[in-house]
Amino acid sequence: MNEPLQPDQTAEEERLPRWLKRKIPKGGLGKTDRILEEQGLETVCHHARCPNRMECFSKRTATFLILGDTCTRSCAFCSINKGLPGPIDPDEPYRVARAVEKLGLRHAVITAVTRDDLPDGGADHFRRTVLAVRKRTGATVEVLPSDFGGSLEAVDRLLAARPEVYAYNAETIPRLYRPVRGVRPQFTETLAIFRHLKKNAPSIPTKTGLILGLGETTDELLDWLAELREAGARWLTLGQYLRPSAAQMKVVRYVPPEEFDRLKEQALAIGFEQVAAGPFVRSSYHAAEFLAGETDCDG
Repeated sequence: MNEPLQPDQTAEEERLPRWLKRKIPKGGLGKTDRILEEQGLETVCHHARCPNRMECFSKRTATFLILGDTCTRSCAFCSINKGLPGPIDPDEPYRVARAVEKLGLRHAVITAVTRDDLPDGGADHFRRTVLAVRKRTGATVEVLPSDFGGSLEAVDRLLAARPEVYAYNAETIPRLYRPVRGVRPQFTETLAIFRHLKKNAPSIPTKTGLILGLGETTDELLDWLAELREAGARWLTLGQYLRPSAAQMKVVRYVPPEEFDRLKEQALAIGFEQVAAGPFVRSSYHAAEFLAGETDCDG
């Protein structure tokens, strides 16, 4: 059977193109949910209403969301709670590590809400979580943090944990940063992060992701990808923006699969070392395979 992509679709978005229908996977969902619930953990899979959640959970994998479930920013595309977050839970790093162990993950992806209320943006808590996972398990760790309010010192604090992959999502093209991402960050800060990583941690693979269908043009996208690559982004994911609910910005365009195929080839020609592109691709989708250099990670 086919599964509608978005749990809170508006009438306008129920008329999805045929390539945005997929079969519901079976098995493994309950166990993943149970482990996450036992450890009292959040996932971006739930909060961002990811269309791949059932597939990933059936394979007993998830992207952990740390630093609470409330974000201090109001990105127009995101369905994560907005507002004033609560205090940091000092036990959270160890509960993430236990969940990684119980799920049997060989590669753990850890992201977080943006915490502009914290002096370091939560970088030290992020660092502690990486170290806790590494101490308890043999899993490699991929981090997907915020921009830490533009603080490169905070970036260095997280880098001290030596994650196997450092990801930071550009999300969209520079012209759309303000309507899509708000006042912060500026696209120049995105480039600054990758330049800093390239200079200070050249051995750690860097990864960025964009969602398409927000009103970008192909020329704008390719120009921006060239800038990101020059700044130091090495790996790339491109996926279709899907409106999580009526509260988020509308989809401007559904990008067909064959266009994603062309964009993948163009991104590789620009110089990205690995590219995953497809309607269902997300920044952490098939992340373990991506790290292993398996190129067929397109959704």
